[in-house]
Amino acid sequence: MNEKDYLYDMLVHDLKGPLSVVAASVAGLLSKRAKYGELTEPQIVSLERALRNARRAQVLLNEILEVARSEENLFQGCAFSVEKMVWESLVDVLEYYDPRAREKVCVVEDPTDLRTLLQTQGIFLDITGRYRQEPFFHDQKKIQQVVRNLLSNAMKYRRSRMEVSVSGEDVLVISVSDDGPGIPKKEQEAIFRRFMRGQDGQVQRIEGLGLGLFCVKSMLDNMKGEIILNSREGFGTQFTVRIPSLPTNG
Repeated sequence: MNEKDYLYDMLVHDLKGPLSVVAASVAGLLSKRAKYGELTEPQIVSLERALRNARRAQVLLNEILEVARSEENLFQGCAFSVEKMVWESLVDVLEYYDPRAREKVCVVEDPTDLRTLLQTQGIFLDITGRYRQEPFFHDQKKIQQVVRNLLSNAMKYRRSRMEVSVSGEDVLVISVSDDGPGIPKKEQEAIFRRFMRGQDGQVQRIEGLGLGLFCVKSMLDNMKGEIILNSREGFGTQFTVRIPSLPTNG
Protein backbone atom coordinates (compact mmCIF):
# COMPACT_ATOMS: atom_id res chain seq x y z
CA MET A 1 0.00 0.00 0.00
CA ASN A 2 1.54 3.34 -1.05
CA GLU A 3 1.28 6.56 0.95
CA LYS A 4 -1.72 7.87 -1.00
CA ASP A 5 -3.63 4.60 -0.62
CA TYR A 6 -2.87 4.54 3.10
CA LEU A 7 -4.20 8.09 3.56
CA TYR A 8 -7.30 7.25 1.57
CA ASP A 9 -7.92 4.08 3.60
CA MET A 10 -7.56 6.06 6.83
CA LEU A 11 -10.01 8.74 5.72
CA VAL A 12 -12.67 6.38 4.48
CA HIS A 13 -12.49 3.57 7.00
CA ASP A 14 -10.83 4.81 10.19
CA LEU A 15 -12.99 7.92 10.44
CA LYS A 16 -16.32 6.20 9.83
CA GLY A 17 -16.44 4.67 13.32
CA PRO A 18 -15.76 7.87 15.30
CA LEU A 19 -18.18 9.86 13.17
CA SER A 20 -20.90 7.27 13.75
CA VAL A 21 -20.34 7.52 17.51
CA VAL A 22 -20.55 11.33 17.41
CA ALA A 23 -23.74 11.31 15.31
CA ALA A 24 -25.40 8.62 17.45
CA SER A 25 -24.47 10.38 20.71
CA VAL A 26 -25.81 13.75 19.62
CA ALA A 27 -28.97 12.17 18.22
CA GLY A 28 -29.44 10.41 21.56
CA LEU A 29 -29.17 13.68 23.49
CA LEU A 30 -31.83 15.21 21.26
CA SER A 31 -34.26 12.29 21.26
CA LYS A 32 -33.91 10.85 24.79
CA ARG A 33 -34.47 13.87 26.98
CA ALA A 34 -36.26 11.81 29.62
CA LYS A 35 -32.99 9.94 30.12
CA TYR A 36 -30.45 12.75 29.70
CA GLY A 37 -32.47 15.75 30.87
CA GLU A 38 -34.29 18.63 29.23
CA LEU A 39 -32.42 20.99 26.93
CA THR A 40 -32.63 24.73 26.49
CA GLU A 41 -33.48 26.13 23.07
CA PRO A 42 -29.89 27.32 22.40
CA GLN A 43 -28.61 23.85 23.37
CA ILE A 44 -31.06 22.20 20.97
CA VAL A 45 -30.00 24.52 18.14
CA SER A 46 -26.30 23.81 18.79
CA LEU A 47 -26.80 20.04 18.98
CA GLU A 48 -28.89 20.02 15.80
CA ARG A 49 -26.11 21.92 14.03
CA ALA A 50 -23.53 19.45 15.32
CA LEU A 51 -25.66 16.51 14.17
CA ARG A 52 -26.16 17.97 10.68
CA ASN A 53 -22.42 18.49 10.26
CA ALA A 54 -21.53 15.03 11.60
CA ARG A 55 -23.95 13.50 9.10
CA ARG A 56 -22.53 15.72 6.36
CA ALA A 57 -19.06 14.36 7.11
CA GLN A 58 -20.45 10.80 6.97
CA VAL A 59 -21.94 11.54 3.55
CA LEU A 60 -18.60 12.92 2.33
CA LEU A 61 -16.74 9.78 3.40
CA ASN A 62 -19.31 7.55 1.71
CA GLU A 63 -19.01 9.63 -1.45
CA ILE A 64 -15.25 9.18 -1.51
CA LEU A 65 -15.80 5.44 -1.17
CA GLU A 66 -18.28 5.42 -4.08
CA VAL A 67 -15.80 7.30 -6.28
CA ALA A 68 -13.16 4.67 -5.51
CA ARG A 69 -15.60 1.88 -6.37
CA SER A 70 -16.45 3.55 -9.67
CA GLU A 71 -12.74 3.81 -10.48
CA GLU A 72 -12.55 0.05 -9.99
CA ASN A 73 -15.60 -0.33 -12.27
CA LEU A 74 -17.67 -1.69 -9.39
CA PHE A 75 -21.30 -0.87 -10.16
CA GLN A 76 -24.33 -2.49 -8.55
CA GLY A 77 -27.01 -2.18 -11.19
CA CYS A 78 -30.68 -2.04 -10.25
CA ALA A 79 -33.88 -0.61 -11.72
CA PHE A 80 -35.06 2.43 -9.77
CA SER A 81 -37.48 5.36 -10.04
CA VAL A 82 -35.66 8.48 -11.19
CA GLU A 83 -38.37 10.75 -9.79
CA LYS A 84 -38.18 9.16 -6.33
CA MET A 85 -34.38 9.31 -6.42
CA VAL A 86 -34.47 13.04 -7.24
CA TRP A 87 -36.95 13.72 -4.42
CA GLU A 88 -34.80 11.80 -1.93
CA SER A 89 -31.70 13.70 -3.04
CA LEU A 90 -33.52 17.00 -2.67
CA VAL A 91 -34.67 16.12 0.85
CA ASP A 92 -31.06 15.21 1.77
CA VAL A 93 -29.83 18.59 0.53
CA LEU A 94 -32.60 20.51 2.28
CA GLU A 95 -31.74 18.77 5.55
CA TYR A 96 -28.35 20.45 5.45
CA TYR A 97 -29.14 23.83 3.89
CA ASP A 98 -32.72 24.48 5.00
CA PRO A 99 -33.97 22.11 7.73
CA ARG A 100 -37.24 24.00 8.14
CA ALA A 101 -38.07 23.64 4.45
CA ARG A 102 -37.23 19.94 4.71
CA GLU A 103 -39.70 19.50 7.56
CA LYS A 104 -42.44 21.08 5.44
CA VAL A 105 -41.59 18.98 2.37
CA CYS A 106 -41.58 15.68 4.29
CA VAL A 107 -45.21 15.99 5.44
CA VAL A 108 -46.65 16.72 1.96
CA GLU A 109 -47.67 13.64 -0.05
CA ASP A 110 -49.55 15.04 -3.06
CA PRO A 111 -47.04 15.68 -5.91
CA THR A 112 -48.83 18.84 -7.07
CA ASP A 113 -48.88 20.30 -3.57
CA LEU A 114 -45.24 19.33 -3.15
CA ARG A 115 -44.19 21.16 -6.31
CA THR A 116 -46.16 24.22 -5.23
CA LEU A 117 -44.46 24.18 -1.82
CA LEU A 118 -41.02 23.85 -3.41
CA GLN A 119 -41.74 26.79 -5.68
CA THR A 120 -42.36 28.95 -2.61
CA GLN A 121 -38.79 27.98 -1.61
CA GLY A 122 -37.46 28.97 -5.04
CA ILE A 123 -37.05 25.36 -6.22
CA PHE A 124 -38.57 24.37 -9.57
CA LEU A 125 -38.67 20.73 -10.68
CA ASP A 126 -39.66 19.40 -14.11
CA ILE A 127 -39.55 15.69 -15.00
CA THR A 128 -40.36 14.58 -18.55
CA GLY A 129 -39.37 11.88 -20.97
CA ARG A 130 -39.07 8.13 -20.74
CA TYR A 131 -37.79 7.96 -17.18
CA ARG A 132 -40.70 9.81 -15.70
CA GLN A 133 -42.58 6.52 -15.82
CA GLU A 134 -40.01 3.84 -16.61
CA PRO A 135 -37.26 2.82 -14.18
CA PHE A 136 -33.63 3.60 -14.96
CA PHE A 137 -31.07 0.79 -14.66
CA HIS A 138 -27.83 1.78 -12.98
CA ASP A 139 -26.06 1.97 -9.61
CA GLN A 140 -28.57 4.05 -7.67
CA LYS A 141 -26.11 5.11 -4.95
CA LYS A 142 -23.72 6.59 -7.48
CA ILE A 143 -26.42 8.31 -9.54
CA GLN A 144 -27.89 9.72 -6.35
CA GLN A 145 -24.48 11.00 -5.33
CA VAL A 146 -24.10 12.83 -8.65
CA VAL A 147 -27.55 14.40 -8.31
CA ARG A 148 -27.09 15.29 -4.64
CA ASN A 149 -23.82 17.06 -5.39
CA LEU A 150 -25.34 19.09 -8.22
CA LEU A 151 -28.31 20.06 -6.06
CA SER A 152 -26.04 20.93 -3.16
CA ASN A 153 -23.89 23.08 -5.42
CA ALA A 154 -26.91 24.99 -6.73
CA MET A 155 -28.37 25.47 -3.23
CA LYS A 156 -25.03 26.80 -2.03
CA TYR A 157 -24.55 29.39 -4.76
CA ARG A 158 -28.08 30.42 -5.74
CA ARG A 159 -29.41 33.84 -4.88
CA SER A 160 -33.05 32.78 -4.70
CA ARG A 161 -33.80 30.23 -7.42
CA MET A 162 -32.82 26.69 -8.44
CA GLU A 163 -34.23 24.72 -11.38
CA VAL A 164 -34.01 20.94 -11.81
CA SER A 165 -34.91 19.27 -15.10
CA VAL A 166 -34.98 15.53 -15.85
CA SER A 167 -35.45 14.26 -19.41
CA GLY A 168 -34.11 11.76 -21.94
CA GLU A 169 -35.45 8.89 -24.00
CA ASP A 170 -32.38 6.67 -23.93
CA VAL A 171 -29.64 8.43 -22.03
CA LEU A 172 -30.75 9.95 -18.72
CA VAL A 173 -30.35 13.74 -18.81
CA ILE A 174 -30.42 15.82 -15.63
CA SER A 175 -29.88 19.58 -15.55
CA VAL A 176 -29.51 21.71 -12.43
CA SER A 177 -29.27 25.49 -12.67
CA ASP A 178 -29.06 28.39 -10.24
CA ASP A 179 -29.22 32.17 -10.37
CA GLY A 180 -25.98 32.63 -8.45
CA PRO A 181 -22.84 34.63 -9.26
CA GLY A 182 -21.82 32.37 -12.13
CA ILE A 183 -18.34 31.09 -12.91
CA PRO A 184 -15.78 33.25 -14.73
CA LYS A 185 -14.71 31.80 -18.08
CA LYS A 186 -11.08 31.48 -16.98
CA GLU A 187 -12.09 29.27 -14.03
CA GLN A 188 -14.59 26.97 -15.71
CA GLU A 189 -12.14 24.27 -16.79
CA ALA A 190 -10.46 24.17 -13.37
CA ILE A 191 -13.57 23.66 -11.22
CA PHE A 192 -13.56 19.90 -11.85
CA ARG A 193 -10.12 19.56 -10.28
CA ARG A 194 -9.72 18.27 -6.73
CA PHE A 195 -9.99 20.97 -4.02
CA MET A 196 -10.59 23.68 -6.64
CA ARG A 197 -13.12 26.40 -5.86
CA GLY A 198 -13.92 29.77 -7.39
CA GLN A 199 -11.63 32.68 -6.54
CA ASP A 200 -14.36 35.35 -6.42
CA GLY A 201 -14.64 36.95 -2.96
CA GLN A 202 -18.35 36.19 -2.63
CA VAL A 203 -17.82 32.56 -3.60
CA GLN A 204 -14.89 32.15 -1.22
CA ARG A 205 -17.15 32.97 1.73
CA ILE A 206 -19.32 29.93 0.96
CA GLU A 207 -18.18 26.86 2.89
CA GLY A 208 -17.03 23.70 1.13
CA LEU A 209 -13.98 21.61 0.33
CA GLY A 210 -14.12 21.75 -3.45
CA LEU A 211 -14.54 17.98 -3.71
CA GLY A 212 -18.12 17.73 -5.00
CA LEU A 213 -17.60 18.53 -8.68
CA PHE A 214 -14.36 16.56 -8.77
CA CYS A 215 -16.25 13.51 -7.47
CA VAL A 216 -19.09 14.05 -9.96
CA LYS A 217 -16.70 14.34 -12.92
CA SER A 218 -14.68 11.32 -11.83
CA MET A 219 -17.73 9.08 -11.47
CA LEU A 220 -19.31 10.25 -14.72
CA ASP A 221 -16.08 9.49 -16.58
CA ASN A 222 -16.18 5.95 -15.19
CA MET A 223 -19.88 5.65 -16.11
CA LYS A 224 -19.03 6.76 -19.67
CA GLY A 225 -21.30 9.72 -19.10
CA GLU A 226 -20.55 13.42 -19.40
CA ILE A 227 -21.10 16.71 -17.61
CA ILE A 228 -21.63 19.98 -19.45
CA LEU A 229 -21.14 23.37 -17.83
CA ASN A 230 -22.95 26.48 -19.02
CA SER A 231 -22.22 29.55 -16.95
CA ARG A 232 -21.98 33.27 -17.38
CA GLU A 233 -20.46 35.46 -14.72
CA GLY A 234 -23.21 37.36 -12.91
CA PHE A 235 -26.01 35.32 -14.49
CA GLY A 236 -25.91 31.91 -12.82
CA THR A 237 -24.73 28.41 -13.67
CA GLN A 238 -26.20 25.27 -15.23
CA PHE A 239 -24.74 21.78 -15.04
CA THR A 240 -26.14 19.09 -17.32
CA VAL A 241 -25.22 15.43 -16.95
CA ARG A 242 -25.91 12.67 -19.47
CA ILE A 243 -25.74 9.11 -18.15
CA PRO A 244 -26.18 5.94 -20.22
CA SER A 245 -27.83 3.02 -18.47
CA LEU A 246 -25.83 -0.03 -17.43
CA PRO A 247 -26.18 -3.13 -19.60
CA THR A 248 -28.81 -5.39 -18.05
CA ASN A 249 -27.11 -8.57 -19.26
CA GLY A 250 -24.03 -8.02 -17.11
